[in-house]
Amino acid sequence: MAIFTLERDHREGNEAADVLARARTVVDPALRAAVESLPGAMRLIAGYHFGWWEADGTPAVGGSGKAIRPAMVLAAAQAVGGRAADAVRAAAAVELVHNFTLLHDDVIDRDPTRRHRPTVWRVFGTTEAILAGDAMHSLGLRVLAEEPHPATRAAIRRLADCIVELCAGQQADCAFEQRSDVSLAECLAMAEGKTGALLGSACAMGALFGGAGERAADALDAFGREIGLAFQLIDDLIGIWGDPAVTGKPVGADLAARKKSLPVVFALGSDTAAGEELAELYALDRPLSPAELERAATAVEKAGGRGWAQGESCDRMAAAIAHLADAVPVPSAADDLLALAELVTRRSH
Repeated sequence: MAIFTLERDHREGNEAADVLARARTVVDPALRAAVESLPGAMRLIAGYHFGWWEADGTPAVGGSGKAIRPAMVLAAAQAVGGRAADAVRAAAAVELVHNFTLLHDDVIDRDPTRRHRPTVWRVFGTTEAILAGDAMHSLGLRVLAEEPHPATRAAIRRLADCIVELCAGQQADCAFEQRSDVSLAECLAMAEGKTGALLGSACAMGALFGGAGERAADALDAFGREIGLAFQLIDDLIGIWGDPAVTGKPVGADLAARKKSLPVVFALGSDTAAGEELAELYALDRPLSPAELERAATAVEKAGGRGWAQGESCDRMAAAIAHLADAVPVPSAADDLLALAELVTRRSH
């Protein structure tokens, strides 16, 4: 069996930043061409969301996110011995679907900022944000359907199934906010659907467009799902302890929203005094004060939620590497995928 490890030399061209930059170079033109095909108002909203221009249509200076998912598509295609160029439209489709979920998530969560700018719903209105998200969803499937590659039909099926799973994960996430008895198993299943499914689909689609069969695609789907869970665990930690100057969100944003994030659910089920204190704070029928938010964060840590999430993230990455070994016989072919996986687990914002 091939041996893969995250503790490797970063050869020139395989650093995560370089992998992302190369992916952006080839995916952005396809993404922009797709957005340009939208009707005027939706085109303006989509471009604002991607960070390409301001609300009035003037060019903007700023980023549009790391674009990890499209980079995963291209890296997976290369890992199985194919060409990244054959998977560009698939990568653009995945990024459009991802951003459809972000537009809807921001509305559902009432998040005021994304990427250090006001969210679309705050600038253009809730209705416009939802409809622009719907348009991006359909646009992603259209972009993929227009690809003449033999793998297109199988990829469309995978992406469509993934979207259903994403919606189910989001529904569960919202339902958890109204419950006090959410189990850790339920929370992990929700995270796999909401976050892991699209990363898994991205890797599987890349494999298909790289010429691999369904077995390798399934193994890379499992790889991506484990990365997604690791990603969500780190994201949940950032949602509590992230630096607002870096994240663009208020300190303790997830605690303020009473989110049943993974570290929180672990703490609530820990049968500790700190867990009980956290439960009492979460049960308050009013906004938490800054001091109470600090107490809640401390309670999560004392109840073991922070340490568990960090350790679980490492375990998920180990599982991901095992799946990768099943799909890719030559370790060096997966350097880009490993660089992206390392970025996910070591990111701080």
